[in-house]
Amino acid sequence: MPKAVMKRTALMLSWLVFSSVPALSWNGFGHMEVAAVAWDRLSDKPQIQARITQLLMRNPLYDSWTRDQPDDIREKVGFMRAATWPDIIKGDGQHVEDGAPGSHGNRPTGTPDDFLNIGYSDNRMHKYWHFIDKPFSPDHTRLLQPEEPNAQSRIALFRRTLASDSGVDDGVRSYDLTWLLHLVGDVHQPLHATSRFTHAHDGGDEGGNLVKIRCGQRIEVLCRSGGLHTFWDDLLGTTEGPPERVIHAQGGLEDPDENLASNTDEAVWIKESFEAAQAVAYAAPIRTDDQPAKLTATYKRIALAKAEERVALAGARLAKLLELALR
Repeated sequence: MPKAVMKRTALMLSWLVFSSVPALSWNGFGHMEVAAVAWDRLSDKPQIQARITQLLMRNPLYDSWTRDQPDDIREKVGFMRAATWPDIIKGDGQHVEDGAPGSHGNRPTGTPDDFLNIGYSDNRMHKYWHFIDKPFSPDHTRLLQPEEPNAQSRIALFRRTLASDSGVDDGVRSYDLTWLLHLVGDVHQPLHATSRFTHAHDGGDEGGNLVKIRCGQRIEVLCRSGGLHTFWDDLLGTTEGPPERVIHAQGGLEDPDENLASNTDEAVWIKESFEAAQAVAYAAPIRTDDQPAKLTATYKRIALAKAEERVALAGARLAKLLELALR
């Protein structure tokens, strides 16, 4: 096992013992780790960092994110916290759950409101922006194609609006930046890029949310709620954690392959995650019926290594994307 993975595993298990905070997607810890990687990769481009901070200061929570932070990491922490904002609004009491009836907000309404891009005055959660359900089936169940809008189409839009010549005002551009920080992380989580169709889940398994698992007593907290999707969201640490803890964990990540890191095509990122879902997330002992699968130590080890690889790539690619958009 690589040294960085051994270090992360030990840290993760120690944090889980004390953790009781519900997770978000990749969860807040994972999203902040993606942003931390990206910020450091922009350290030799202070003008880009300054423009990012200028935009993020328009977020209504920015002051609370950076208050009392040390000077040397204040702007980095603001950037890291901003990457969690699209999950924060799911429980802030100010944003409403939109979406098709009966979908818990996870499917578009089929109206123009799904495609709104009006900035922070939009009080919709837009939960269907967080993923793209590229379908596959191991047993020839009929497939349903992803609906629009989705994570791929939103990333494509938001990266365009960030450009200085886009004609979009900075209030909307700030909103789009917070979403972009988040969605780049989301689409690098394998189960945010697929839905598996089987006889047991002929409408799709909602990115593994309907796949039942058992983890065993030693790390049962990883399975405290949800199914396979929750397990993958929590792999990097089940609490949001203070920024210093995230920065410490960031230091244990392996540097990504630079050829892969330089790829800024969101369709390629999603294809990688789709393939990783089939090869790793749905690998044995994951079942195709409706019975829970007991995760093995081997499965957990391989999953953690893949999660770390994807987060490191997400951070590097986010930095490159922002450099190109804001230059």
